[in-house]
Amino acid sequence: MNKSDRRKMERFDLKLPTNLSWAGKGKEQELIELMTNNICAGGAYFITSRALPKGTEVKVNLILHLDKIQKRGSKRSHIDVSGFVTRTNHQGMAIWFDKNYKISPHKITDI
Repeated sequence: MNKSDRRKMERFDLKLPTNLSWAGKGKEQELIELMTNNICAGGAYFITSRALPKGTEVKVNLILHLDKIQKRGSKRSHIDVSGFVTRTNHQGMAIWFDKNYKISPHKITDI
């Protein structure tokens, strides 16, 4: 996807909790928790002081809280998608999403 195509997608200023994982040194899995700064169908921008190098392949788990839009059933859903870092700067990084994703409900039980 070229830069002009990415800019054609509508962006949303959504702050979504996200678990981001990638293969670190020695191929061991690393994980950080971030918040999206803005998001579109093709990717998201994250504010972080720990930006990954451009080209790093990542797995993204976005968490959608449904409390305000859904009365019954699942209270949140997860969107799992793969992608890679397309841009970094001193404020954060942009991640492009591939077209394969999985949306799954997650039930939160009362303790």
